[in-house]
Amino acid sequence: MSPFTLTVCAEMVFTDLPLVERVRRIDALGFGVEIWDWTTKDVDALVATGASFSSMTGYVRGTLTDPEGADALLATAAESVPVAKRLGIPRLNLHGTGLGEGGLPVTPVTEVTGPMWVAAVDTLRRVAALGEEHDVVFCLENLNTAVDHPGVPFAKAADTLALVEAVDSPHLKMMLDLYHAQIGEGNLVELCRRAGSAIGEIQVADVPGRCEPGTGEISYPAVARALAEMGYTGVIGLEAFASGDSELALRRFREAFTL
Repeated sequence: MSPFTLTVCAEMVFTDLPLVERVRRIDALGFGVEIWDWTTKDVDALVATGASFSSMTGYVRGTLTDPEGADALLATAAESVPVAKRLGIPRLNLHGTGLGEGGLPVTPVTEVTGPMWVAAVDTLRRVAALGEEHDVVFCLENLNTAVDHPGVPFAKAADTLALVEAVDSPHLKMMLDLYHAQIGEGNLVELCRRAGSAIGEIQVADVPGRCEPGTGEISYPAVARALAEMGYTGVIGLEAFASGDSELALRRFREAFTL
């Protein structure tokens, strides 16, 4: 039995099926469901599946550091909240900047300056206030810049943790992605322990390849034991491609996080 709530990103498995059918398959297998950009979805059809949705992208465009970008991020985050409410989604995901085609930043950043850090904290305080107003949690996700997201600012888990701790609100947490952290930082067990109560959700995939646990170098059963020992009982989300059969990938995911 798993001490965690296990969810699966519908964008990355059962990819031969329409998204709504993917959601139904994931739900039928006993997992919660995660989605990305809600603006590309038939929200009514998703609601009609009756699935339990865990998280989604919580903004459409914007940045953390410049005034115009911050206003756009806040405005589109506010537009995202009613959709999340319709789907019963408690966590809305954020990144260091808006992402475009292929996960690349709309505005790449080569150097993060001191004033950018200050601006990011101010923007995230506004985001947290929005979350408090509507009783949702925004989660700031770490990314890797070496393989998937070059040019994204505040990409490391250490960066997102520093920003979350600076804001110090129950309505802003980390989306701690261990796939990205393994590429960018490693030392995953100690990273989880250090993040502790700042974690809003944990996402997983193996390295290299970004497929399900057991296909790469990360010992996810060891990570699962460490999480249980530190008292984490929250959400573990599979944000990974299936290395082959999607049902098998989900079974491997469940096995890795069953103690």
